[in-house]
Amino acid sequence: MEPDHPSYPARQANRSSWLCRDDADRERMLDMEDRVRPCRQRALGILFVAILAVGPWFGWWPLLFLIPSAGFFIAADHFLTRVARPELVMFAAWIGSEVTIAGAVSLEGGARVVALSWLAIPVITLSSRFSMRGVIAGVAIASALVLAVGFGAAPSAVLNSPDLVIAPLALVLCVAVLSTPLMHSDIQHRSDAVIDQLTGMLNRTALGARTHELAQQSGVTGEPVGVIIADLDHFKRVNDTRGHAVGDMVLKDVAYLLRKQLRAFDLAYRLGGEEFLILVPGSDIVHTAELADRLREGIAADPVGEGLTVTISLGVGASQQNERFDYSAVFADADAALYRAKRSGRNRVCVASELDDAADAVLSVHQREAAVDVLQPQTM
Repeated sequence: MEPDHPSYPARQANRSSWLCRDDADRERMLDMEDRVRPCRQRALGILFVAILAVGPWFGWWPLLFLIPSAGFFIAADHFLTRVARPELVMFAAWIGSEVTIAGAVSLEGGARVVALSWLAIPVITLSSRFSMRGVIAGVAIASALVLAVGFGAAPSAVLNSPDLVIAPLALVLCVAVLSTPLMHSDIQHRSDAVIDQLTGMLNRTALGARTHELAQQSGVTGEPVGVIIADLDHFKRVNDTRGHAVGDMVLKDVAYLLRKQLRAFDLAYRLGGEEFLILVPGSDIVHTAELADRLREGIAADPVGEGLTVTISLGVGASQQNERFDYSAVFADADAALYRAKRSGRNRVCVASELDDAADAVLSVHQREAAVDVLQPQTM
């Protein structure tokens, strides 16, 4: 059963979408959004100053698209870590900005307005966020809007001067063609830096950026963030008895089993060796412990490598509701809980804080007695 929790949507076995192929693409999109956000704000500021400067001659109508466009992306940023497919939210915001620009230009006169070419501005960001299918879809939408505005608002003017739509269309296509290979090159270099080459998981480099973002978001939303640290039990025996090639197969299979249990915006990292870490946005200590136990059961139930049965120990920590996520503190709690799980016999989940009565009641008898061992707070 999935936990009854408003910020805990159903888990997805298939984590791909037509905009993002996998977690790495999704993480790249979120990382790029962190980078693009301040640039987008500066760009909107530049446009706002330009509108104020030419308003007495040109008119104030461009504000009809500038303000709503900013609102679309503010709303998208708020929901990115709350939905199972954050790329769909971002693409919807992108479409909203394009439609708003087209609507404002159409109201002012259509193709005869120089600002029709501004539909090319959002196209610059497509390849930084989405797969090639997303880029193609975005270019198609921008091109369709150019034609719709041109022929819808002033068809006779376009027929007499086709350059009124040909020039903006060419600009949209050129921006997409030139920005895509440059962005793909950057993506490749950054992927090599943040992806663990053996398991395909994210690595410590990617972890730093995500924990910083979650700290900022939790300060605004007040939602907790769970942290799970997992360590394969007796992994050295696998390497010693079966060889490192089999050990690598085990790590890859375990990474897959972990990822397939997670939501689209839960992110799994390989810390090194046989140790993994999972960030669980919007999840308190109880729901994070429940997830950890499902991970433990999933690993124990499915053979890995050359048909080996392995187990895993997990330590759980989480920030409190309505407090800013302090990754260092929560990581230390989860690490202490993992140490306790190892000392207590392995193949178990330990939680780094005392569960209250209501939270304890949510856990099943099996979880309380066989899986979850609560680490009582220590006093000096």
